[in-house]
Amino acid sequence: MNVRRLIPTAAVASATVLGLTALSACSSSSAADKDGDGKLSVTASFYPMQYLAQEIGGDHVSVDTLTKPGVEPHDLELSPRQTAQLGESDVILYLKGIQPAVDDAIGQSGVKNTVDAATLTKLEKHGTGVGHDHGHEGEEHSEEHSGEEKHADEEAEHGHEGEGEAGADPHIWLDPVKYAEVAEGVGKALEKADPDHAAAYKKNTKALVKKLDALNTKFEGGLKNTETKTFITTHSAFGYLAERYGLDQEGISGIDPEADPSPARIKELQDIAKEDKVSTVFFETLASDKTAKTLANDAGLKTDVLDPLEGITDKSKGDDYIGVMESNLAALKKALGAK
Repeated sequence: MNVRRLIPTAAVASATVLGLTALSACSSSSAADKDGDGKLSVTASFYPMQYLAQEIGGDHVSVDTLTKPGVEPHDLELSPRQTAQLGESDVILYLKGIQPAVDDAIGQSGVKNTVDAATLTKLEKHGTGVGHDHGHEGEEHSEEHSGEEKHADEEAEHGHEGEGEAGADPHIWLDPVKYAEVAEGVGKALEKADPDHAAAYKKNTKALVKKLDALNTKFEGGLKNTETKTFITTHSAFGYLAERYGLDQEGISGIDPEADPSPARIKELQDIAKEDKVSTVFFETLASDKTAKTLANDAGLKTDVLDPLEGITDKSKGDDYIGVMESNLAALKKALGAK
């Protein structure tokens, strides 16, 4: 089990002192005096929030992200300088449940305009396997499968500190429809924080939602007819995507990307792969691929990347959210045998 590392209390305290002057300057309007450029200062917790801020804010915002490229966001440790940066922000955009250290620091930042993306759409609970009409739930895997499902649900609810509210899956950005809902909420928040540029934020939000709607249409059409509906991936980040497009996600680990699967889970996945004609085991760029490749090798399966889009790096198959999601769609179509 990966233990999330929280920012030390001393660091929070010292950084809070550093940011006291900036905190007193926080207001509901743009902070032209802070950076001297007249732009709204937005701090995003990690890439999916950064992308929204940049697309919607456009030329009227200055966006900084707490999670640099290549850093696994779940394990982010904040420096005193970063915590002070939070206090100097006009707007903080984050997703509660993904980064416990960030959640902690935001609570002590004193910033008025904080936007939690988790409140802008409906969160759901997802276990290790997520999907529709899964043939393994019931007689075929009976006691062993139900035991694993129960264990996965208990882990999701109790075993991951900070992973969503009451065990809810926080990976909402991997569903273009939910991400569009979040985008609309972010747009309204920027309008409120910087009313002088409300028209621009409204226009940019509309354009982004249009792109996300088009992406959703591509996924619907591309995954409508496939030879199998089941895909195996390193960790269960794709629950919302699976539900949206009628697929069955089988995670090697649960919501936690670094949790070690049990031998029983590995055996179960081998059985599922055989029965559902699974061709590919997916891994990701920011977490270890060792278990995925071992499972694929033992089961005679291929491997490929399914990117949970927690950060953009040189290894990403796309330059931004839309590009990587389109690469994910291509990988899923190939693995599932799209017709």
